[in-house]
Amino acid sequence: MIRNAFKMKLKPGCVEEYKKRHDEIWPELAQVHTDAGIFDYSIYFDEESLMLFAFQKLTDDNTADNLRNLEVVRKWWDYMQDLMETHPDGMPVFQPLREVFHMD
Repeated sequence: MIRNAFKMKLKPGCVEEYKKRHDEIWPELAQVHTDAGIFDYSIYFDEESLMLFAFQKLTDDNTADNLRNLEVVRKWWDYMQDLMETHPDGMPVFQPLREVFHMD
């Protein structure tokens, strides 16, 4: 099992809409994440910095890097683009975070 964390940035005033859209996540989007070996996925929000902190667990044989090539993922990016910082292709700007401590 692999632990993965990254951060993204939300645009001002968008946290409630961001939460609403995730509360209504498309079943087919959730399924491709599960199929790619992603589980126990959480996103947290820091009000001061507007940063989103994401944490997920992945299977050792995950295919998460291939998600960016799926149509449903690209549609989700388009849907979320007005709420967060993105690249020109719609992919969220994210920064991987290095684990410096873990306790089971």
